[in-house]
Amino acid sequence: MKEFWKIIKKYVAPYKKYLGGSVLMNILSAIFNIFSFSLIIPILQILFNINEMQYEFIPWDAVGMGKKEIILNNLYWYVTDAIGNFGANKVLMLLCLFLIIMTAIKTACYFGASAVMVPIRTGIVKDMRMELYNKIIALPLGYFSQERKGDIIARMSGDVQEVETSITSALDMLIKNPILIIFYMGMLLTISWQLTLFVLLFAPAMLWFMGLIGRKLKRQSTEAQALWSDTMSQVEETLGGLRVIKAFRAEKKMERRFDGVTSAMRDKNAIVATRQASAHPVSEFLGTAMIAIVLWVGGMFILSEHTVIDAPTFIFYMVILYSVIQPIKDLSRAAYGIPKGLASMERIDAILQSENNVAEPENAVSIKEFNDRICFHDVVFSYRDGSKQILKGVNLEIPKGKTVAIVGASGAGKTTLVDLIPRYYDPEGGKVTIDGINLKDLKVNDLRALMGNVNQDPILFNDTIFNNIAFGVENATQEQVEAAARIANAHEFIMEKDGGYQSNVGDRGVKLSGGQRQRISIARAILKNPPILILDEATASLDTESERTVQDALDKLMSNRTTIAIAHRLSTIKNADEIIVMDEGRIVERGRHEDLIALGGYYRKLNEMQSL
Repeated sequence: MKEFWKIIKKYVAPYKKYLGGSVLMNILSAIFNIFSFSLIIPILQILFNINEMQYEFIPWDAVGMGKKEIILNNLYWYVTDAIGNFGANKVLMLLCLFLIIMTAIKTACYFGASAVMVPIRTGIVKDMRMELYNKIIALPLGYFSQERKGDIIARMSGDVQEVETSITSALDMLIKNPILIIFYMGMLLTISWQLTLFVLLFAPAMLWFMGLIGRKLKRQSTEAQALWSDTMSQVEETLGGLRVIKAFRAEKKMERRFDGVTSAMRDKNAIVATRQASAHPVSEFLGTAMIAIVLWVGGMFILSEHTVIDAPTFIFYMVILYSVIQPIKDLSRAAYGIPKGLASMERIDAILQSENNVAEPENAVSIKEFNDRICFHDVVFSYRDGSKQILKGVNLEIPKGKTVAIVGASGAGKTTLVDLIPRYYDPEGGKVTIDGINLKDLKVNDLRALMGNVNQDPILFNDTIFNNIAFGVENATQEQVEAAARIANAHEFIMEKDGGYQSNVGDRGVKLSGGQRQRISIARAILKNPPILILDEATASLDTESERTVQDALDKLMSNRTTIAIAHRLSTIKNADEIIVMDEGRIVERGRHEDLIALGGYYRKLNEMQSL
């Protein structure tokens, strides 16, 4: 339960005022419930004429009598006096009417207690999702190279929902039920401590037995949620790879894979659901057993004409006892359901507690402009699994205003090298500096504000063309967006769309062609107007005609900027100020295009292969 209280302490703190309201409403509901049930005694007295004793009013401060005896005596006196003055029928009607009023107030308090908990439940879930989303945004790219997107989506959806269902519901029960149990048990002790002794002996055993049933639930719930993540991961992979699945006629294969994971999830969920379903019948049986024991003991007192309790009071006692059974069962069910939510919380915490190894220092240096050069000093890098060293002692200078192209075979380390500049990753050894300052000492937002990116696969969001171009630029005007689109050779095709700049591009820009998506991406970089431009094989996936149009837009974008271009097609970087040739994590050649061709080494071989 320590983990449960940590969650409560962390997420419930902003909603303390609602907790106070819930406690107050539950106390009032318990009091009015007891008052409404207490009317059963005089009603039974009237209906069955059980007690023919004559009562005299006793002063409230009378000496030699207990408060309980004075209260009960005077209550009976008021009732019998009213019967003598107004008649039994009218008194019975008034008592029943008063019972209805008390019940209405009681149920209104019940509703109020539940309604007050709604902002807490919904607020906790919202806060948890925001914290999880903010953490995902803040984590470095290296984290996601080891995780499945479907698993992360499952944790944000299914696991957070399970926390809401199990833990926030339990919070409601843990506030309401102890209050009801305390008040009801206090009344039971007041009526008859002898009978209540049986209840006090039996109730803890009931809670213990319910806890015994649910001990394995947390582990089984963790396994079930992991299978749910597998399911979501496969759905995400299927949606992303539908074209390949259909092209290779692999529908049946994917169906078998999905059937396997969903069948495993069904079996695990069946075990969890069966164990959870056992909570109600078991608690029902134990509650009935407790009622039966008390009925037997109380019945013996009445049948033997023992003075411990009379018949009407015993019926009132049984009503209160039956009322205390439900909170006890709910409390045991809450203790049973909490482990299921804790299993989901563990999976959420796995993301929340993930270390961000690209965090900035406390006294990070602010940088507003790029004045001199970017330098790599003996840079070494490996990904988190450490299976292979990607960069091996790289030394490189990129002066301001120059265009530096990076070429090499796939896996040579080109993209990794460039990803170190905006600090998507940090080097394992050596350092990267800008204007002589180590990137690790800079504010990350300031550093990335100096850079614009155009990738091989343009990343567009399911939004309008205007919002995709203006992405990351606050308060961009229509004129600024149009100007950027014109420079990127995108304005004409945008205006051909029905909605113009307000037309939606679809999921990942599916409503646009590859060249159009790339030009929107270039327009976005133009609008940002960064001093440093990073091009990651920006024309590699385009046809010849689209490449020409996009390359023209890129030439305009690269004008008067420091450009680092990863190139697949060597024809696009012939005019670069310096070409860096990489192979297996090392720089093997460097120079201008003509010089490298004349050198007759690795670059010339690459060039000849592309010329064939």
